[in-house]
Amino acid sequence: MQAQEILRSLRLPEFDDLSQFFRNLPATALVGIGAFAAVVAYWFASRPKAVKPPCDLRMQSEEVEGLDGARRSVIGDSPQLLTHYYDDARTMYEVFRRGFSISENGPCLGFRKPKQPYQWLSYKEVAERAEALGSGLLQQGCKPSTEQFIGVFAQNRPEWIISELACYTYSMVVVPLYDTLGPGAIRYIVNTADISTVICDKPDKARTLLDHVERKETPGLSSIILMDPFEKELTERGRHCGVRIQSMQEVEDCGRENRHAPVPPRPEDLSIVCFTSGTTGNPKGAMLTHGNVVADFSGFLKVTESQWSPTCEDVHISYLPLAHMFERMVQVRSQRQWESPFLTSRHRPPLLSSVPEIMHSAPLKHLRIGTESP
Repeated sequence: MQAQEILRSLRLPEFDDLSQFFRNLPATALVGIGAFAAVVAYWFASRPKAVKPPCDLRMQSEEVEGLDGARRSVIGDSPQLLTHYYDDARTMYEVFRRGFSISENGPCLGFRKPKQPYQWLSYKEVAERAEALGSGLLQQGCKPSTEQFIGVFAQNRPEWIISELACYTYSMVVVPLYDTLGPGAIRYIVNTADISTVICDKPDKARTLLDHVERKETPGLSSIILMDPFEKELTERGRHCGVRIQSMQEVEDCGRENRHAPVPPRPEDLSIVCFTSGTTGNPKGAMLTHGNVVADFSGFLKVTESQWSPTCEDVHISYLPLAHMFERMVQVRSQRQWESPFLTSRHRPPLLSSVPEIMHSAPLKHLRIGTESP
Protein backbone atom coordinates (compact mmCIF):
# COMPACT_ATOMS: atom_id res chain seq x y z
CA MET A 1 0.00 0.00 0.00
CA GLN A 2 2.81 2.39 0.84
CA ALA A 3 4.46 1.81 -2.58
CA GLN A 4 1.19 2.52 -4.37
CA GLU A 5 0.78 5.74 -2.42
CA ILE A 6 4.29 6.80 -3.43
CA LEU A 7 3.51 6.04 -7.10
CA ARG A 8 0.31 8.06 -6.87
CA SER A 9 2.18 11.01 -5.31
CA LEU A 10 4.71 10.88 -8.17
CA ARG A 11 1.86 10.52 -10.67
CA LEU A 12 3.52 7.44 -12.13
CA PRO A 13 1.35 4.69 -13.69
CA GLU A 14 0.84 1.60 -11.57
CA PHE A 15 1.93 -1.85 -12.73
CA ASP A 16 -1.60 -2.90 -13.68
CA ASP A 17 -1.95 0.20 -15.83
CA LEU A 18 1.35 -0.50 -17.59
CA SER A 19 0.37 -4.12 -18.14
CA GLN A 20 -2.93 -3.06 -19.69
CA PHE A 21 -1.08 -0.49 -21.84
CA PHE A 22 1.26 -3.09 -23.34
CA ARG A 23 -1.60 -5.56 -23.95
CA ASN A 24 -3.31 -2.99 -26.09
CA LEU A 25 -0.24 -2.34 -28.28
CA PRO A 26 -0.07 -4.02 -31.71
CA ALA A 27 2.50 -6.76 -32.23
CA THR A 28 4.70 -4.60 -34.49
CA ALA A 29 5.01 -1.95 -31.76
CA LEU A 30 5.95 -4.57 -29.18
CA VAL A 31 8.62 -5.96 -31.52
CA GLY A 32 9.99 -2.45 -32.04
CA ILE A 33 10.14 -1.76 -28.31
CA GLY A 34 11.84 -5.11 -27.72
CA ALA A 35 14.42 -4.41 -30.42
CA PHE A 36 15.13 -0.97 -29.00
CA ALA A 37 15.56 -2.42 -25.52
CA ALA A 38 17.96 -5.05 -26.89
CA VAL A 39 20.04 -2.39 -28.64
CA VAL A 40 20.24 -0.29 -25.49
CA ALA A 41 21.19 -3.32 -23.41
CA TYR A 42 23.88 -4.30 -25.93
CA TRP A 43 25.29 -0.77 -25.96
CA PHE A 44 25.55 -0.67 -22.18
CA ALA A 45 27.24 -4.08 -22.15
CA SER A 46 29.73 -3.41 -24.98
CA ARG A 47 30.40 0.33 -24.82
CA PRO A 48 34.11 1.28 -24.62
CA LYS A 49 35.43 1.60 -21.13
CA ALA A 50 36.97 4.89 -20.12
CA VAL A 51 40.75 4.90 -20.50
CA LYS A 52 42.41 5.12 -17.12
CA PRO A 53 44.99 7.93 -17.07
CA PRO A 54 48.56 6.70 -16.51
CA CYS A 55 48.95 9.25 -13.70
CA ASP A 56 47.03 11.84 -11.69
CA LEU A 57 46.08 14.45 -14.30
CA ARG A 58 46.31 17.15 -11.64
CA MET A 59 49.96 16.30 -11.01
CA GLN A 60 51.55 15.14 -14.27
CA SER A 61 55.03 16.46 -13.59
CA GLU A 62 57.37 17.07 -10.70
CA GLU A 63 60.16 19.53 -10.10
CA VAL A 64 63.73 18.34 -10.58
CA GLU A 65 65.94 19.26 -7.66
CA GLY A 66 68.83 21.56 -8.42
CA LEU A 67 67.68 22.56 -11.92
CA ASP A 68 66.04 25.90 -11.11
CA GLY A 69 62.40 25.05 -11.70
CA ALA A 70 62.85 22.39 -14.39
CA ARG A 71 60.21 19.67 -14.29
CA ARG A 72 60.00 16.05 -15.43
CA SER A 73 57.12 13.67 -16.11
CA VAL A 74 56.03 11.50 -13.21
CA ILE A 75 55.58 8.62 -15.65
CA GLY A 76 58.65 6.46 -15.84
CA ASP A 77 60.71 4.15 -13.72
CA SER A 78 63.78 6.35 -13.40
CA PRO A 79 64.58 10.00 -12.63
CA GLN A 80 67.05 9.94 -15.50
CA LEU A 81 66.03 11.54 -18.78
CA LEU A 82 65.05 9.01 -21.44
CA THR A 83 67.42 9.12 -24.43
CA HIS A 84 66.14 6.14 -26.43
CA TYR A 85 63.63 3.31 -26.26
CA TYR A 86 65.63 0.59 -28.02
CA ASP A 87 69.40 0.24 -28.08
CA ASP A 88 69.41 -0.32 -31.84
CA ALA A 89 67.44 2.87 -32.63
CA ARG A 90 69.40 5.92 -31.42
CA THR A 91 69.42 7.92 -34.66
CA MET A 92 66.83 8.56 -37.34
CA TYR A 93 68.78 6.34 -39.70
CA GLU A 94 68.82 3.49 -37.18
CA VAL A 95 65.11 3.97 -36.52
CA PHE A 96 64.32 3.21 -40.15
CA ARG A 97 66.82 0.34 -40.29
CA ARG A 98 65.14 -1.22 -37.26
CA GLY A 99 61.77 -1.10 -38.99
CA PHE A 100 63.40 -2.56 -42.10
CA SER A 101 65.00 -5.43 -40.19
CA ILE A 102 61.84 -6.55 -38.37
CA SER A 103 59.42 -5.95 -41.24
CA GLU A 104 60.63 -8.79 -43.46
CA ASN A 105 60.15 -6.41 -46.38
CA GLY A 106 56.66 -5.44 -45.33
CA PRO A 107 54.76 -2.39 -46.66
CA CYS A 108 56.26 0.94 -45.67
CA LEU A 109 54.75 3.87 -47.57
CA GLY A 110 51.31 3.87 -49.17
CA PHE A 111 49.65 6.29 -51.56
CA ARG A 112 47.01 6.49 -54.23
CA LYS A 113 45.85 8.81 -56.97
CA PRO A 114 42.19 9.93 -57.16
CA LYS A 115 39.85 7.01 -57.90
CA GLN A 116 42.81 4.62 -58.16
CA PRO A 117 43.71 1.65 -55.95
CA TYR A 118 46.31 2.00 -53.22
CA GLN A 119 49.93 1.38 -54.05
CA TRP A 120 52.60 0.45 -51.53
CA LEU A 121 56.37 0.75 -51.37
CA SER A 122 58.08 -1.88 -49.26
CA TYR A 123 60.79 -1.05 -46.74
CA LYS A 124 63.35 -2.48 -49.14
CA GLU A 125 62.12 -0.27 -52.00
CA VAL A 126 62.20 2.83 -49.81
CA ALA A 127 65.70 2.03 -48.54
CA GLU A 128 66.97 1.41 -52.08
CA ARG A 129 65.51 4.63 -53.43
CA ALA A 130 66.83 6.66 -50.50
CA GLU A 131 70.34 5.29 -50.96
CA ALA A 132 70.15 5.94 -54.71
CA LEU A 133 68.96 9.51 -54.18
CA GLY A 134 71.61 10.16 -51.55
CA SER A 135 74.34 8.72 -53.77
CA GLY A 136 73.10 10.91 -56.62
CA LEU A 137 73.34 14.00 -54.41
CA LEU A 138 76.89 13.11 -53.43
CA GLN A 139 77.84 12.46 -57.02
CA GLN A 140 76.71 15.99 -57.87
CA GLY A 141 78.81 17.65 -55.21
CA CYS A 142 76.94 17.41 -51.91
CA LYS A 143 79.02 16.44 -48.89
CA PRO A 144 78.18 13.53 -46.56
CA SER A 145 78.33 15.66 -43.41
CA THR A 146 76.21 17.73 -41.05
CA GLU A 147 77.48 20.85 -42.82
CA GLN A 148 75.38 19.93 -45.86
CA PHE A 149 71.82 21.31 -45.70
CA ILE A 150 69.17 20.02 -48.13
CA GLY A 151 65.84 21.82 -48.52
CA VAL A 152 62.63 19.82 -48.95
CA PHE A 153 59.77 21.91 -50.37
CA ALA A 154 56.81 19.54 -50.77
CA GLN A 155 53.52 18.36 -49.37
CA ASN A 156 53.10 14.95 -47.71
CA ARG A 157 53.96 12.15 -50.11
CA PRO A 158 56.32 9.13 -50.18
CA GLU A 159 59.06 11.15 -51.89
CA TRP A 160 59.18 13.44 -48.83
CA ILE A 161 60.13 10.53 -46.60
CA ILE A 162 62.53 9.14 -49.21
CA SER A 163 64.28 12.52 -49.51
CA GLU A 164 64.60 12.80 -45.74
CA LEU A 165 65.96 9.26 -45.42
CA ALA A 166 68.44 9.95 -48.24
CA CYS A 167 69.85 12.80 -46.15
CA TYR A 168 70.07 10.70 -42.99
CA THR A 169 71.76 7.85 -44.84
CA TYR A 170 74.67 10.17 -45.60
CA SER A 171 74.61 12.37 -42.45
CA MET A 172 73.15 15.38 -44.27
CA VAL A 173 70.68 17.77 -42.65
CA VAL A 174 67.04 18.28 -43.74
CA VAL A 175 65.53 21.78 -43.84
CA PRO A 176 61.77 21.64 -44.54
CA LEU A 177 60.11 24.45 -46.47
CA TYR A 178 56.31 24.69 -46.62
CA ASP A 179 53.52 26.38 -48.55
CA THR A 180 52.46 28.86 -45.88
CA LEU A 181 55.91 30.45 -45.81
CA GLY A 182 55.85 33.72 -47.70
CA PRO A 183 58.42 34.48 -50.40
CA GLY A 184 60.44 36.56 -47.96
CA ALA A 185 60.62 33.75 -45.41
CA ILE A 186 61.69 31.21 -48.04
CA ARG A 187 64.45 33.55 -49.23
CA TYR A 188 65.62 34.10 -45.66
CA ILE A 189 65.72 30.37 -44.82
CA VAL A 190 67.57 29.41 -48.02
CA ASN A 191 70.23 32.02 -47.29
CA THR A 192 70.45 31.45 -43.52
CA ALA A 193 70.81 27.68 -43.83
CA ASP A 194 73.15 28.05 -46.83
CA ILE A 195 70.97 25.70 -48.88
CA SER A 196 72.39 24.88 -52.31
CA THR A 197 69.94 22.08 -53.21
CA VAL A 198 66.14 22.04 -52.81
CA ILE A 199 63.93 19.03 -53.55
CA CYS A 200 60.44 20.21 -54.69
CA ASP A 201 57.23 18.40 -55.50
CA LYS A 202 55.71 20.73 -58.14
CA PRO A 203 57.08 23.01 -60.88
CA ASP A 204 55.31 26.05 -59.39
CA LYS A 205 57.53 25.83 -56.33
CA ALA A 206 60.61 25.58 -58.53
CA ARG A 207 59.48 28.77 -60.29
CA THR A 208 59.14 30.51 -56.91
CA LEU A 209 62.72 29.56 -56.09
CA LEU A 210 63.95 30.67 -59.51
CA ASP A 211 62.29 34.06 -58.99
CA HIS A 212 64.62 34.67 -56.04
CA VAL A 213 67.68 33.48 -57.96
CA GLU A 214 66.90 35.73 -60.94
CA ARG A 215 66.64 38.69 -58.59
CA LYS A 216 70.01 37.63 -57.10
CA GLU A 217 68.39 37.18 -53.68
CA THR A 218 69.55 33.56 -53.15
CA PRO A 219 73.00 33.34 -54.76
CA GLY A 220 73.84 30.03 -53.08
CA LEU A 221 70.99 28.02 -54.62
CA SER A 222 72.40 25.99 -57.50
CA SER A 223 70.22 22.88 -57.83
CA ILE A 224 66.48 22.12 -57.85
CA ILE A 225 65.22 18.54 -57.96
CA LEU A 226 61.57 17.95 -58.91
CA MET A 227 59.36 15.02 -57.92
CA ASP A 228 56.68 15.76 -60.54
CA PRO A 229 57.19 16.03 -64.33
CA PHE A 230 58.09 19.47 -65.68
CA GLU A 231 58.41 21.28 -69.02
CA LYS A 232 61.64 21.91 -70.88
CA GLU A 233 61.17 25.68 -70.51
CA LEU A 234 61.80 25.31 -66.77
CA THR A 235 65.13 23.63 -67.47
CA GLU A 236 66.08 26.44 -69.84
CA ARG A 237 65.05 29.09 -67.36
CA GLY A 238 67.19 27.49 -64.68
CA ARG A 239 70.17 27.19 -67.01
CA HIS A 240 70.02 30.91 -67.80
CA CYS A 241 70.36 31.82 -64.12
CA GLY A 242 72.85 29.11 -63.18
CA VAL A 243 70.47 26.63 -61.50
CA ARG A 244 70.43 22.99 -62.52
CA ILE A 245 66.89 21.59 -62.84
CA GLN A 246 66.58 17.80 -62.59
CA SER A 247 63.93 15.21 -61.97
CA MET A 248 64.16 13.08 -58.84
CA GLN A 249 64.23 10.00 -61.05
CA GLU A 250 67.26 11.36 -62.89
CA VAL A 251 69.18 11.89 -59.65
CA GLU A 252 68.23 8.42 -58.40
CA ASP A 253 69.44 6.87 -61.67
CA CYS A 254 72.73 8.74 -61.30
CA GLY A 255 73.06 7.37 -57.78
CA ARG A 256 72.43 3.79 -58.89
CA GLU A 257 75.26 4.10 -61.39
CA ASN A 258 77.58 5.65 -58.80
CA ARG A 259 76.84 3.97 -55.49
CA HIS A 260 78.29 5.46 -52.31
CA ALA A 261 78.53 3.54 -49.07
CA PRO A 262 76.20 4.94 -46.38
CA VAL A 263 77.70 7.37 -43.88
CA PRO A 264 75.41 6.89 -40.85
CA PRO A 265 75.06 9.78 -38.39
CA ARG A 266 75.72 9.75 -34.65
CA PRO A 267 73.09 10.64 -32.01
CA GLU A 268 74.79 13.99 -31.36
CA ASP A 269 74.80 14.95 -35.07
CA LEU A 270 72.36 17.54 -36.41
CA SER A 271 69.40 15.92 -38.22
CA ILE A 272 66.84 18.60 -39.06
CA VAL A 273 66.35 22.36 -38.81
CA CYS A 274 62.71 23.42 -38.43
CA PHE A 275 62.00 27.08 -39.11
CA THR A 276 59.02 29.05 -37.84
CA SER A 277 56.82 30.95 -40.26
CA GLY A 278 58.36 34.29 -39.30
CA THR A 279 55.11 36.06 -38.36
CA THR A 280 56.87 38.05 -35.63
CA GLY A 281 60.08 38.77 -37.52
CA ASN A 282 62.55 36.60 -39.37
CA PRO A 283 61.92 32.84 -39.14
CA LYS A 284 63.62 31.12 -36.21
CA GLY A 285 65.35 27.79 -36.82
CA ALA A 286 65.20 25.00 -34.24
CA MET A 287 68.30 22.82 -34.63
CA LEU A 288 67.49 19.23 -33.61
CA THR A 289 70.01 16.43 -33.34
CA HIS A 290 69.21 12.80 -34.02
CA GLY A 291 69.35 12.25 -30.27
CA ASN A 292 66.81 15.06 -29.70
CA VAL A 293 64.27 13.56 -32.08
CA VAL A 294 64.75 9.98 -30.84
CA ALA A 295 64.42 11.09 -27.21
CA ASP A 296 61.22 12.96 -28.05
CA PHE A 297 59.34 10.05 -29.62
CA SER A 298 60.84 7.63 -27.08
CA GLY A 299 59.22 9.66 -24.34
CA PHE A 300 55.90 9.42 -26.15
CA LEU A 301 56.25 5.64 -26.39
CA LYS A 302 57.13 5.40 -22.71
CA VAL A 303 54.11 7.45 -21.69
CA THR A 304 51.68 5.46 -23.84
CA GLU A 305 53.12 1.94 -23.51
CA SER A 306 50.57 0.96 -20.86
CA GLN A 307 47.66 2.35 -22.87
CA TRP A 308 48.27 1.21 -26.42
CA SER A 309 50.56 -1.28 -28.12
CA PRO A 310 51.03 -0.82 -31.90
CA THR A 311 51.33 -3.83 -34.19
CA CYS A 312 52.51 -4.44 -37.75
CA GLU A 313 48.85 -4.41 -38.83
CA ASP A 314 48.39 -0.79 -37.82
CA VAL A 315 48.38 2.02 -40.38
CA HIS A 316 49.06 5.68 -39.73
CA ILE A 317 47.31 8.24 -41.91
CA SER A 318 49.61 11.19 -42.56
CA TYR A 319 47.76 14.45 -43.18
CA LEU A 320 49.40 16.95 -40.82
CA PRO A 321 52.34 18.73 -42.52
CA LEU A 322 55.54 16.71 -42.49
CA ALA A 323 57.38 20.03 -42.31
CA HIS A 324 56.20 20.31 -38.68
CA MET A 325 57.78 18.26 -35.91
CA PHE A 326 54.56 16.82 -34.49
CA GLU A 327 53.86 14.87 -37.66
CA ARG A 328 57.53 13.97 -37.89
CA MET A 329 57.33 12.40 -34.42
CA VAL A 330 54.36 10.26 -35.41
CA GLN A 331 56.10 9.19 -38.62
CA VAL A 332 59.28 8.20 -36.81
CA ARG A 333 57.32 6.21 -34.25
CA SER A 334 55.49 4.40 -37.07
CA GLN A 335 58.72 3.46 -38.85
CA ARG A 336 60.36 2.25 -35.67
CA GLN A 337 57.40 0.03 -34.69
CA TRP A 338 56.99 -1.18 -38.29
CA GLU A 339 53.67 0.45 -38.84
CA SER A 340 52.86 1.78 -42.28
CA PRO A 341 52.82 5.57 -42.69
CA PHE A 342 49.84 5.80 -45.01
CA LEU A 343 50.21 8.97 -47.06
CA THR A 344 46.71 9.20 -48.51
CA SER A 345 43.30 10.58 -47.70
CA ARG A 346 41.14 7.62 -46.68
CA HIS A 347 41.79 4.41 -44.79
CA ARG A 348 41.01 2.82 -41.43
CA PRO A 349 43.80 3.93 -39.09
CA PRO A 350 43.63 2.85 -35.42
CA LEU A 351 45.35 6.08 -34.42
CA LEU A 352 44.75 9.54 -35.84
CA SER A 353 47.11 12.30 -34.75
CA SER A 354 45.61 15.76 -34.74
CA VAL A 355 45.90 19.28 -33.31
CA PRO A 356 43.29 21.37 -31.44
CA GLU A 357 42.77 23.79 -34.33
CA ILE A 358 41.57 20.99 -36.62
CA MET A 359 39.37 19.42 -33.96
CA HIS A 360 37.74 22.78 -33.26
CA SER A 361 37.25 23.99 -36.82
CA ALA A 362 36.60 20.90 -38.96
CA PRO A 363 33.05 19.54 -39.22
CA LEU A 364 32.61 16.19 -37.51
CA LYS A 365 31.87 14.43 -40.80
CA HIS A 366 35.29 15.48 -42.08
CA LEU A 367 36.98 14.00 -39.02
CA ARG A 368 35.48 10.58 -39.66
CA ILE A 369 37.93 9.90 -42.45
CA GLY A 370 38.77 6.45 -41.19
CA THR A 371 35.28 4.97 -41.21
CA GLU A 372 34.87 4.15 -44.89
CA SER A 373 36.47 1.42 -46.94
CA PRO A 374 38.69 2.34 -49.91
